[in-house]
Amino acid sequence: MANYHMPAEWAPHTATWLSWPHNADTWGNKLEGAELTFAKMVEVLTPYEKVNINVKNEAMKNRAMSYINDTKAIISQIKFYFHSTNDNWCRDHGPIYVKDDKGNKAITNWEYNSWGGKYPPFDDDNSIPKLIANAQDIQTLDTNMVLEGGSIDVNGEGTLITTKSCLLHKNRNPHFTINDIEAHLSRYLGAKKILWLEEGIAGDDTDGHIDDITRFVNAHTIVTAIEDDTKDANYDTLLHNFELMKTWQGANRENFKIVQLPMPEPVVTDGLRLPASYANFYIANQTVLVPIFGSKRDKLALDILQTEFNSRKVIGIDCRTLVWGLGAIHCCTQQEPL
Repeated sequence: MANYHMPAEWAPHTATWLSWPHNADTWGNKLEGAELTFAKMVEVLTPYEKVNINVKNEAMKNRAMSYINDTKAIISQIKFYFHSTNDNWCRDHGPIYVKDDKGNKAITNWEYNSWGGKYPPFDDDNSIPKLIANAQDIQTLDTNMVLEGGSIDVNGEGTLITTKSCLLHKNRNPHFTINDIEAHLSRYLGAKKILWLEEGIAGDDTDGHIDDITRFVNAHTIVTAIEDDTKDANYDTLLHNFELMKTWQGANRENFKIVQLPMPEPVVTDGLRLPASYANFYIANQTVLVPIFGSKRDKLALDILQTEFNSRKVIGIDCRTLVWGLGAIHCCTQQEPL
């Protein structure tokens, strides 16, 4: 197999992939709110890159367009693909692109089991990478390992970060050792150094995805969520993560600059703590889409991220409805590199 690597999220994009929300079990009476949020994401993305959207059929396409048409989105930048999905979390079921040494693209076709079999059925979601590869006539790299895109982040220079609570959970790959998992990440994503955190945030039903806690913003800088309230459920976990990161070195033995990113005040609905985090941002070609939650900490988080992404425009998008579905912007997006 050729040497492949996963480009960093800030590398130039050809497009962003979305899967339009529709699952009544996920959204109930909040479906319209989720669709409005998706339409806003499309509006913000289309000035700078194409947006490819998975929909079940013409009726779903028309419904999506009814929301998008009410925005200032550039319609010519949007392309629909008739690919049925079970849900809208394209970060996890969508195509994880890699490139070889000559710049040729391929799609890694991991197994997807809905975060350890929590929300069946998931067969349509599991088919998405192959369908997209067929539609684009590009190679797939098939692997027998369960992996969601939100569980990993890369710096484009050989370093990958993830969590033990997710990738080592028995509901994903019970017969794999940590060495087996690292070997797959190395072979299919080009990871030369894998850095492990322990756990994710309260309310996260994915068993601890990295994209809710700790993210690369460039090859040598990491932002990590921190909770200041010592009584909050996330305080000890996030502090422990921060202390672990101080010991890290990357694939090239480099040290990292670590930037603290606040957590919003707890977002609770019907007594359920939701996984609200500013770390669930998405890096697009000239913008960074950041979830906000009507919190007094929203502005601080946006200001911190704008400082780190000084060549891009940081845009806050209200995600109080999306997070009700237990995800936010990064969970819904998947980049296609140029």
